[in-house]
Amino acid sequence: MLRFNPSQLLVIVFAAGIILGAVLLKLPVATHGSIRWLDALFISASAMTVTGLATVDPGSTFTTFGQTIIAVLIQLGGLGIMSFAILTYMVLGKKIGIKERLVMQQALNQTSIGGVVNLVKYLFLFSIMIEFIAMVFLSFRWVPEFGWSQGLFYSFFHSISAFNNAGFALWPDNIIRYVNDPLVNIVISSLFIIGGIGFTVLLDIWKKRKFSKFSLHTRIMLVGTLVINVIAMLFIFFVEYSNPDTLGNLSTGGKLLASYFQAVSPRTAGFNTLDMASLDEATLFLMIILMFIGGGSASTAGGIKLTTAIIIVLATITFLRGKEDITIGRRSIHARYILKALAIAMVSLMFVLTAIFILTISEKASFIEILFEIVSAFGTVGLSMGITGSLTDLGKEVIIVIMFIGKVGPLTLLFSLAKPQKQKIKYPNEDILTG
Repeated sequence: MLRFNPSQLLVIVFAAGIILGAVLLKLPVATHGSIRWLDALFISASAMTVTGLATVDPGSTFTTFGQTIIAVLIQLGGLGIMSFAILTYMVLGKKIGIKERLVMQQALNQTSIGGVVNLVKYLFLFSIMIEFIAMVFLSFRWVPEFGWSQGLFYSFFHSISAFNNAGFALWPDNIIRYVNDPLVNIVISSLFIIGGIGFTVLLDIWKKRKFSKFSLHTRIMLVGTLVINVIAMLFIFFVEYSNPDTLGNLSTGGKLLASYFQAVSPRTAGFNTLDMASLDEATLFLMIILMFIGGGSASTAGGIKLTTAIIIVLATITFLRGKEDITIGRRSIHARYILKALAIAMVSLMFVLTAIFILTISEKASFIEILFEIVSAFGTVGLSMGITGSLTDLGKEVIIVIMFIGKVGPLTLLFSLAKPQKQKIKYPNEDILTG
């Protein structure tokens, strides 16, 4: 009998979900015409990994049934297939064993198996509540515009897509048409910020209510998210202020709203109210950095995660100051988390650079377009400069792999392929020259 470790099981279940999704999207009832198997697989992978990149237009290519399948795949991918499996176990009254808890620990990126079942319960209740509230608000905008049936479905679809940081929209221009609409901008951005900050952070806030009582992880996420978003917003506002193809023709209020939306979206949301291809290269480069960093651990977001980036920065500052212990908020960070952060960053960079190298050979696109596309796929963001639909078959296959790696995590994928062994022998230290 085959036995899989948590990492292997997580990879297998996600891959199976993507394949099943592709089969469903290839059904005649799911599309208005016929699509290629590769495109069905691409859309399924993009939905399950909550990315949002699309080789075909979801709004015109898929029927309501097909779009509903995409929404289900997004929900499964965002909250986790294993989370749904655990919920089913609980509904059926079955006992949640150690193996299931270990898989959930891996899927939700927790440091221990304690409390993972309760976390799943809160995760579902909170997600359903937030998505329903957002759907109601969005319906005030889209029901009058599209009618009850289509308006409610649009509200339902985009609430799920936004909360799970998927970035799928049912219009060819994403949501550029709503660049000046405060309701759509605020509701959509609030959804993907809440979804991307991390479920452990949200649970901590719900239980403790006071900033001083929050865990170190929660405080880092809240402060780090606020600082990065404000800096990015101001940067985009001043760089794009006079660009006639982006902010130039908007009012001051519209410029601030659009700058804010584009600043928070690269944190793996994938929605855009400005044309990415028209942005200044400085803005694009900033977005690439934000997409690579991503959101919070145990969230619907991708990337190497904000806490990983902060730990690496703190480790660098600590070394430059000649200190040995990394401290933040009167707490020391254990060496194993520093090693894990460095491993995540280096392995992620290795996968991204390899994909970029392949696409520079296979695609007829500029380097900045390829770099943007690959980092967007790895960070499960979904923003694009417009080259997704024109990718070669090899390019599409590479993007599918990168989206998959970005979702399950590069270390999880490597752990599923290799068998880590504990070191039983310690050797004497010796200095080597570095730098």
